Amino acid sequence: MYTDPIADMVIRIKNASLARKSELILPYSKFKKNLAELLTKEGFVAEAQEVPGKFKQIKIVLKYSPSGDPVISGIKRISKPGQRIYLSATKLPRTNSGLGITVISTSRGLFTDAQARKAKVGGEAVCQVW
Repeated sequence: MYTDPIADMVIRIKNASLARKSELILPYSKFKKNLAELLTKEGFVAEAQEVPGKFKQIKIVLKYSPSGDPVISGIKRISKPGQRIYLSATKLPRTNSGLGITVISTSRGLFTDAQARKAKVGGEAVCQVW
């Protein structure tokens, strides 16, 4: 059993991307679904959908460039259960000079760093994707 389901999701996406897998299946949670939808909206994954069944799951279809390289060149968990990282709207980092995103969990839901800066809200830094 794992203690950090978000870190598990991040590592599964990273490993599937490096192994050139077309899709991956994750155990369902509302937070993971919202994170997968945010990655889809930002163009890092092709599709994220809920798979019904006895135990709900999330299917993520990974995205690759025409040359076959993964769109996600890196993904990293920031805030961990043992060390939570909270950032104010003015302290939000720019990931790879704006070429990536930092996912922020706010009281209004999951935002990218740019969206959080625009809405002037801070929160817990979940992960970085570039």
